[in-house]
Amino acid sequence: MTFGRACLVGAGVVAAAALVAGQQPVFRAGVAAVRVDVLVTSDGRPVTGLGRDDFELRDNGVVQHVDLVDPVELPLNLVLVFDLSESVAGTPLTHLKAASRAVLEGLRTGDRVALVGFAESVQLGCPLTADYERVSRTLDEVLPAGQTSWQDAAFAGLMLAETEPGRSLALVFTDGVDTTSWMPPDALTDIARRTGVVTYGASAGAARKPADLERLAAATGGRLIAVDSASALRGTFIQILDEFRRRYVLAFSPQAPSPGWHRLDVRLKSKRGSVTARPGYWVEGRPPALTAGR
Repeated sequence: MTFGRACLVGAGVVAAAALVAGQQPVFRAGVAAVRVDVLVTSDGRPVTGLGRDDFELRDNGVVQHVDLVDPVELPLNLVLVFDLSESVAGTPLTHLKAASRAVLEGLRTGDRVALVGFAESVQLGCPLTADYERVSRTLDEVLPAGQTSWQDAAFAGLMLAETEPGRSLALVFTDGVDTTSWMPPDALTDIARRTGVVTYGASAGAARKPADLERLAAATGGRLIAVDSASALRGTFIQILDEFRRRYVLAFSPQAPSPGWHRLDVRLKSKRGSVTARPGYWVEGRPPALTAGR
């Protein structure tokens, strides 16, 4: 798989993502607010019109005071992580391009999009950009080939999604099982749940409903949508973007949180509906105090 003019190629994108990961903001006691994207559904459809008083959020069992943030105030960082292995060549690629352009048409002023492609290696087609035509042109240059490393590509996509302020969404598409990644699925899921990136998976063809991708999505408050063929991708991608737009954004400021994993529990107080949100967040431990030498 190649992009005609890839910005960053192969293992280099994974190395760059690792460097970016070391630069990600962490939650420190009394400093950062925690933001949580929340999806509320009833009979499979998003529920709208709720206010902050409709939610109860607990941090390690302790009820928090939450604010409801208007999602319109936050630009969207969308990272498209696409399977471009040899099985996508031909008609599936035509459908994938059409689905991608439908998503680009649904973006708003201030939104940014990046493109990460993968076969047995990972390539960054475009970094986060507001130049949607550039992304569309890059898709035109795709030459599918090789096997499948969606786990490596998802890791790179997660890291890229948080390089700019705003809400972050990673859309991972694959039509096959992972055969060549170096990133273990459990490690990827652990990394994903420490980010603020909501991950949606879309699978088609031989992949059907890959369990590892489903676990990755669930760990970030997203979900996996499986379709029978690539011809359904356009509707699926539009559905994912629309559903993300209808999510609520809750924010709270933890007071002197202890280092380590914090379990989040988001519920509705009196309204009816199913709530989907990321299960927690990570607080970095304080560095040891410096002591003067003798």
